[in-house]
Amino acid sequence: MQHSIGRIRAGSAALALALVSTSTGALAHMPYLLPAQFDVGSRTQVTLEASFTEDAFRPEVAMRDAPFEITAPDGRTTRLSPATLAGDRTIAEAALPVDGIYRLSSGQRTGRSGKMYRKGDEWVMVDEGATPPPGVEPVDVRSMTLADAYVLRGRPGSPGALAPRGKALEIQPLGDPTALAPGRAARFAILYDGKPLPGQQVTLFREAGLYDGRKQAGTATSDGAGIVTLTPPDPGRYLLLVRYRTATPHAAGGYAIFTTTLAFEAG
Repeated sequence: MQHSIGRIRAGSAALALALVSTSTGALAHMPYLLPAQFDVGSRTQVTLEASFTEDAFRPEVAMRDAPFEITAPDGRTTRLSPATLAGDRTIAEAALPVDGIYRLSSGQRTGRSGKMYRKGDEWVMVDEGATPPPGVEPVDVRSMTLADAYVLRGRPGSPGALAPRGKALEIQPLGDPTALAPGRAARFAILYDGKPLPGQQVTLFREAGLYDGRKQAGTATSDGAGIVTLTPPDPGRYLLLVRYRTATPHAAGGYAIFTTTLAFEAG
């Protein structure tokens, strides 16, 4: 599949979080942002946790140096107060001053850079501090991660928080992301720099999969308009994942690996 990344050898752990096989949907570390409630009722704030994980919402590596942000129902985006590192997760608070749908986000996080080289159909990471094998042409690569979630206070109201950012890799809900239900199809647009990204594989993970052995709820490939349709089978919390590798315009011969997730609840 175009843009897929093959098996990764041991190397820089921070960069390897974003370098996994996208063609098989194999589990690997992925970022997530999880609010304490997706529907907060009349509460005026919400607590969120963020981490990197191999299983949906099971924290393993705290998310450091992320520019956490919130987008209000009117579409305005502001930075959150400094987050707190708590072992394997990062904790932050977000104020919800008015009714409506809010987008909570880790913000676009730039990870560690490294080098990789092609071996047949695979890309292989160069171990940190190691030298690439003779005869290969290593390229620079940097991981980029983004984790989003939407919460509702009161009634939905203005849809400003649902508008795409228009930059990097995004998952845009096509509909109210706080009103998703089990057994009902949900549509999302996969965008890169604000443009549809066709032919991109997307994986839906179930929180309950940690207990019943069915971690993946489904996969889909974006159509010509960059749209995917997936159906959460059961009530519970889900994590939608997409990865994309692309050449970096500011560094000739370099690449960036984008990993984006969207957490939601099917109630």
